[in-house]
Amino acid sequence: MSSIKSPEKYYPEDRQKNRTEKGTLYLVGTPIGNLADLSERAKKVLSEVDFIAAEDTRNSGRLLAFYGIQKPMVSYFEHNKRERGELIVRRIEAGEACALITDAGMPAISDPGEDIVRLCAERGIPVSVVPGPCAAIAALAVSGLFTAKFVFEGFLSTATGERRETLERLKRETRTILLYEAPHKLRATLADLLRVLGDRPVSLCRELTKLNEQILRTTLSEAAKRYETETPRGEFVLVLAGAENAALQEDAFWSQMTEAEHVEAYIRRGMTKADAVKQAARDRGVSKSKIYNIVMKKEEASSNGGNDDDAN
Repeated sequence: MSSIKSPEKYYPEDRQKNRTEKGTLYLVGTPIGNLADLSERAKKVLSEVDFIAAEDTRNSGRLLAFYGIQKPMVSYFEHNKRERGELIVRRIEAGEACALITDAGMPAISDPGEDIVRLCAERGIPVSVVPGPCAAIAALAVSGLFTAKFVFEGFLSTATGERRETLERLKRETRTILLYEAPHKLRATLADLLRVLGDRPVSLCRELTKLNEQILRTTLSEAAKRYETETPRGEFVLVLAGAENAALQEDAFWSQMTEAEHVEAYIRRGMTKADAVKQAARDRGVSKSKIYNIVMKKEEASSNGGNDDDAN
């Protein structure tokens, strides 16, 4: 007899959030490549809800068939989210339980699922999450870059103006940056990143959890050179090192100013002297007292006619 206990014995429903409730939307994370990554709780919820809303019912149908799950499905994706979202919400309000899934990973993350979650929140409909794989977090974890602070940007816009604005903003971002990119757009994106952000460390993560999983830890310049001749394949997560403080200071408006001029620039913008000193110290990465002493010495010299020496 097997010594392996069922999940219900390890995690009884009266002590865990394992009971599937009516009138609830469930966000269910699905595998990003490896079918073995679907959790026991995810299987349970998918088996017990009244219907499933899926980004692509054909792809999700194959996943459900693999686990022997048969449930009515409705499509919910970017181009039908407005009218289909309302339909789904009405069914939940009528007492049905719905599981929302995407083709891979967590629904509502860089995904139209965020709209239906917002709609449920506005209507007072309970939303429960069944955590699962997320390509962005998986890539960050194996990137070898700083993970304590990061910013997720998803896919860069293809609109020229919006893309330029985003890249200019990211140029000054000190946190690690996560981006998604399709293989046919990778070369152009690497070129844009290198041109605006400058050369910096990057990890290119593709086909995560799949047979051809690859994590390439390199630099933007080397990555751009590599894919000039190599055809990108698979969906990519780009994990970019944040900007260095030294690089930011070189580009800063105050980079050619003295400490006193730096403070004066903020005062002209409407700050009090105390706030200007504090902000200048923060900009330069030094103590507030250091900036304050420099400013006070400058003011004393000015009041003495520009001479720091004692009068004879």
